[in-house]
Amino acid sequence: MNKPIIAVDMDDTICHLVKRAIYHNNIEFPTHPLRYEDMMDWNTDHLRHPDSTMDLFFGRPGLYEELELFDEYVTEEMEKLHNAYDVIIVTAAVPKTVLEKWNWLQKHMPYIPAENFFTCKRKHLIGFDLLIDDGPHNLLPAVQAGKKVLCIPHPWNLRAREEYAFPLMTSWQGAKERVDEILQTRQ
Repeated sequence: MNKPIIAVDMDDTICHLVKRAIYHNNIEFPTHPLRYEDMMDWNTDHLRHPDSTMDLFFGRPGLYEELELFDEYVTEEMEKLHNAYDVIIVTAAVPKTVLEKWNWLQKHMPYIPAENFFTCKRKHLIGFDLLIDDGPHNLLPAVQAGKKVLCIPHPWNLRAREEYAFPLMTSWQGAKERVDEILQTRQ
């Protein structure tokens, strides 16, 4: 029997990317400090210093290996999910960040095998039963395709959460039980 497939995003879902990118940005560009609460959209060009390009903001060498875990529950809950379901990591990445992301994943969740690590931006094209993600551009196409989702709330997805009422997961505590409940209520 095939296990349900749980697709899990990395950045700002199991680890904190934006907060760490802000930290580096504020050191390098102190005249244009950023705050997590102000990140209300994916396009933050108007908030960042003109020299702080998206490539610099998200492409600093070593950035993805130094990210903090989302919370103290994430590794244990991800292992529970991995043992019960077919968990795949589905993360947007450019070629220069793929190895860093893999290294981070192996450091914190070595039970996730290489064949369950996918890099792509159009996540809705992958077959899964449930997507755990923070990006409205991933959550909405999944819902429209009839798939279950869990949204990790952040300022940049507030408008989409209000408009589409995605189910939320604010902490990884109890994530396995939450996923069990959602998958039992198949449509």
